[in-house]
Amino acid sequence: MKVCDEEDLHEARLKDALEKMPSDGQIEEMGNRFKSISEPSRLKILLALAGGELCVDHIVEAVVGNQSAVSHQLKTLKAARIVKCRRSGKKILYSISDWHVMTIIELAKEHLNCE
Repeated sequence: MKVCDEEDLHEARLKDALEKMPSDGQIEEMGNRFKSISEPSRLKILLALAGGELCVDHIVEAVVGNQSAVSHQLKTLKAARIVKCRRSGKKILYSISDWHVMTIIELAKEHLNCE
């Protein structure tokens, strides 16, 4: 019994989709990354860091936030392996560690400009 008028085509597409489907663990990791970048203050931080490494004080200034909130968001981004940090004297400098995430953000910005 035919399920639909395009059964052969849909069966081929289904087979292809199943072969290309990431594992459940990979899908969960993708979802976690999307959650990490979906919060507006974290997006601002990432956009500020897109130009290069910054200390917390300059990140706070760039996102017009407060130090405590920015530090909390940086901790979340670091735990998600999207940003990294290094010590330079008394300052901790943050930078992007996953540029693929920045590609996603740039595509989202382009999409906004297309509407």
